[in-house]
Amino acid sequence: MRVAGLISGTSLDGIDVAIVDLDEAIKPVACATIPYPEAVRREIFSVTDTVAHTGTVSRLNVLLGELFAQALIDTCNSSKVPLDSIQLIGSHGQTIFHEGQPRPYFGFSVASTFQIGEANIIAERTGIPTVSDFRRADMAAGGQGAPLVPLLDFRLFCDPQRMRVALNLGGIANITVIPARAKLEDVLAFDTGPSNMVLDNLARQRLRQPCDTNGSEARKGAVNISLLDELLADPYFKLTGPKSAGREQYGEDFLTRFSELSAQDALATATELTVRTVAGAIHRFSGDKDVIAAGGGVHNIYLLERLAAELGQPVLTTASWGIPIDAKEAIAFAYLAALNVNRSASNIPSVTGAHNAVVLGKLANPFPNKRFSTQRFVVSHKGTV
Repeated sequence: MRVAGLISGTSLDGIDVAIVDLDEAIKPVACATIPYPEAVRREIFSVTDTVAHTGTVSRLNVLLGELFAQALIDTCNSSKVPLDSIQLIGSHGQTIFHEGQPRPYFGFSVASTFQIGEANIIAERTGIPTVSDFRRADMAAGGQGAPLVPLLDFRLFCDPQRMRVALNLGGIANITVIPARAKLEDVLAFDTGPSNMVLDNLARQRLRQPCDTNGSEARKGAVNISLLDELLADPYFKLTGPKSAGREQYGEDFLTRFSELSAQDALATATELTVRTVAGAIHRFSGDKDVIAAGGGVHNIYLLERLAAELGQPVLTTASWGIPIDAKEAIAFAYLAALNVNRSASNIPSVTGAHNAVVLGKLANPFPNKRFSTQRFVVSHKGTV
């Protein structure tokens, strides 16, 4: 079964596209990242975790549906993969708000999440059934709706001899811990804290550039120990999972904590915050283990050097398992979409805190409905496909 996965992460860099064949193995066929037009990117920022006009949100929802559809079409054209060879799309969309922990609200306890990028637009423009809105079913069952990628991590990295820690260095850093010989219920995963979201925003704000390429500016700076200690005192870092984080904690307000520092020192301190919180989370799990990283932060050479030093071991990447480092999350939502049409549960309650397993996502069908088959796609609880 050939499935496309689409996602834009918390850093708002652009739309990640992955086209994969799902059979006995998970085989990437084509991957790409399509940047947002800068004006659109600014508009998304303007409605993310803030007071916003409902009309702006509604228009962006439709616009991002158009952009996600076009990103897939452009990826197919550039990679020579026929669009009509794709049987299904899984689109996570763009998160503009996520509050995984319930809050009192008019007499109810409410946890909520909001992704935009209208799936009906994607299905109509491509002619391909599209699964979206993956987080809400888990939250309805009492979970935090995140993280959702650990099911793919389990499928890819479970090993009879070695503990594996799958590390994602996206806007937020998160880990999936897979003990040797693990069953699905043995898997643990959670967001460790900030990563590229803070680093990239500091680079844009202080250096007027999209990111700190290779961590070269952070390497020049000095870590401000007093600020680092203050940041590390956040109780979030001591919590055990399930827990999740996002722009609500590490957005524009968080950047003001670095305002008294030079650009280089701010980046050095923010880098060290990511290193210490990721390494601290991994060190909680005793024993020999492989650390396998993916996400945009893998391109930050200084960050990976510091992380390897703090861990006392090399940091591997998903590329060694045939998974492009920039495409793992997009591949995950292709995988979750296939599970949806197969009516297979795809959250991990031990990870999200849900009361029970649920089928994630909602299906938007084009007209006429493109035919697809899931007869050969069967997932067992042992993680075999």
